[in-house]
Amino acid sequence: MAALDSLSLFTGLGLSEQKARETLKNTVLSAQLREAATQAQQTLGSSIDKATGTLLYGLASRLRDPRRLSFLVSYIASRKIHTETQLSAALEYVRSHPLDPINTADFEQECGVGVVVTPEQIEEAVEAAINRHRAKLLVERYHFNMGLLMGEARAALKWADGKMIKHEVDMQVLHLLGPKTETDLEKKPKVAKARPEETDQRTAKDVVENGENYKTPGYVTTPHTMDLLKQHLEITGGQVRTRFPPEPNGILHIGHAKAINFNFGYAKANNGICFLRFDDTNPEKEEAKFFTAIYDMVAWLGYTPYKVTYASDYFDQLYAWAVELIRRGQAYVCHQRGEELKGHNPLPSPWRDRPTEESLLLFEAMRKGKFAEGEATLRMKLVMEDGKMDPVAYRVKYTPHHRTGDTWCIYPTYDYTHCLCDSIEHITHSLCTKEFQARRSSYFWLCNALDVYCPVQWEYGRLNLHYAVVSKRKILQLVAAGAVRDWDDPRLFTLTALRRRGFPPEAINNFCARVGVTVAQTTMEPHLLEACVRDVLNDTAPRAMAVLEPLQVVITNFPAAKALDIQVPNFPADETKGFHQVPFGSTVFIERMDFKEEPEPGYKRLAWGQPVGLRHTGYVIELQHVVKGPSGCVESLKVTCRRADAGEKPKAFIHWVSQPLTCEIRLYERLFQHKNPEDPAEVPGGFLSDLNPASLQVVEAALVDCSVALAKPFDKFQFERLGYFSLVFNRTVTLKEDPGKV
Repeated sequence: MAALDSLSLFTGLGLSEQKARETLKNTVLSAQLREAATQAQQTLGSSIDKATGTLLYGLASRLRDPRRLSFLVSYIASRKIHTETQLSAALEYVRSHPLDPINTADFEQECGVGVVVTPEQIEEAVEAAINRHRAKLLVERYHFNMGLLMGEARAALKWADGKMIKHEVDMQVLHLLGPKTETDLEKKPKVAKARPEETDQRTAKDVVENGENYKTPGYVTTPHTMDLLKQHLEITGGQVRTRFPPEPNGILHIGHAKAINFNFGYAKANNGICFLRFDDTNPEKEEAKFFTAIYDMVAWLGYTPYKVTYASDYFDQLYAWAVELIRRGQAYVCHQRGEELKGHNPLPSPWRDRPTEESLLLFEAMRKGKFAEGEATLRMKLVMEDGKMDPVAYRVKYTPHHRTGDTWCIYPTYDYTHCLCDSIEHITHSLCTKEFQARRSSYFWLCNALDVYCPVQWEYGRLNLHYAVVSKRKILQLVAAGAVRDWDDPRLFTLTALRRRGFPPEAINNFCARVGVTVAQTTMEPHLLEACVRDVLNDTAPRAMAVLEPLQVVITNFPAAKALDIQVPNFPADETKGFHQVPFGSTVFIERMDFKEEPEPGYKRLAWGQPVGLRHTGYVIELQHVVKGPSGCVESLKVTCRRADAGEKPKAFIHWVSQPLTCEIRLYERLFQHKNPEDPAEVPGGFLSDLNPASLQVVEAALVDCSVALAKPFDKFQFERLGYFSLVFNRTVTLKEDPGKV
């Protein structure tokens, strides 16, 4: 009976039955493990998770001084020691300090107790290791010794969880290299890379015609395929159907603009329809403000969805299909923990071959809330392109859903939901960015496993910009650090930020069209986007005059007793677009930089003996007297004026204001100083260390002519010689890419 109790105790720690029986044969080990487990249960209760059980087994099998067992178990049970690295350090410490008493402060310092290694630190350490070996990694690909990367990351972060480092290495390597190819799977590496280059030449022209899904490379056909395609064509009438499926857990950025343009634009070009479908399957991260913001941005870019749908609209159908998948022997309930499923080559689930009826009962128990989060998942029986085995279809989450409330406590994953929602809506072209290529096999497999219509998944390259970060997590870090105000800070490249800065939606759409659609990832310079902005605003933003650093100018011989009304063309190149009226009085304000007492050679603006014209007035002013304050600074100028046609033409005409409005104006530059602020090779200190201190300049008392008095938020103007501005007066872009003297 004692042996049976010990066997149950050991398997409860996560040992397989065979391993537990082998342990029982070793009387010293089994006695020490039994004592360790019993003590831990006093703190943790009868149920001990596998990670803790693994540490207890490691302690019992490696500890040479039984006197320290209770001391070390207390640290494991209290989670102060929770990684293999800490346990090894603890064992080494007690081995090298055999005398009592143990200095607990010294022990805890040597074992990393209380040290918190954040996911961001792990990400940065792995990024640094990969960038040190990037060239060799790109050549050798998956034949490269990945242990070297993990070793360097662990050397930088001694107390980091090894599994988390391995997972981060796996993910970053996959992001850098893409899925494994046939060449990568061969024993000897080959240099030839013809296939990836050939793939990268695909364009939007290669998207298959509706109803010809079976012609797509990699598309899996079944005996039911042609009948399902026939039914699909009867339902859609051959109409092209696309969808834009954002997750409502953040704000859209410039990369999403490309996705919106491609999905909506492809449908429009083919007289089709495009759905806006919110992928709301993760209630922990979703907020109502994101749903609203996403819809607003789609509308702002000029697109109207055929229908707004939600993945949650189909929860009942998705659940019914999951049950059917189990009945067909293609899914099973698994109890492996999340950390056990990470990495390229996780161990196969011991529950993969459990009886169908058992999985059906357990899945129903998941549905009824009989499992805690992480205790059970539903997994599909397939292997994906990236080597991931049996992806999760459903997991337990007790967070209320924004639309369904507490109706569900299990939620489908992207791998399960995406293709089935596409099938339900009879999407013809499932267009997505290239990182989803690794999910293509699961997309086709799942539809075929359930004998439902299978759309075509087509991947294209993401759009990125230099001098920018768009990651949700990193933008939140920028906000927390006070580097930006919020998601819509005009220095960011979120769509709400670009709108606030004054970028017209037409310009963003034009930019996406110029970038085009290919499989290769595209990283563009911001000035190319700004050029598109100028092209639009040059034809749509009426002119006005503003002075950022005003210098008062008094015209001593002003030709009238009161201010004159000056007609200024809204668009000087096309006066048919109308005029606006501004006052011109005896006191005007010019830019301080438009006057110099001692000008350098080539200076053409106001100086002694060098008159200038005032734009749109027909008058030229000439300096007579400089008024200075006690500190010697120029406070005002006294000038005389004459008609421009009454003498020699001046070398320059400058802008001015009279009887102006006082406004706050914000001038923006790049937020980061380097092209790739997230690249440790360029910015070893991390992107937060690369902030441009001059990215925002606030001019609190700028002077603007009164023609803008009735302007509404987001109205746009070209302030002559300064740039394009959007109310509140954020400078959208300068007038040209490299502004020089005027």
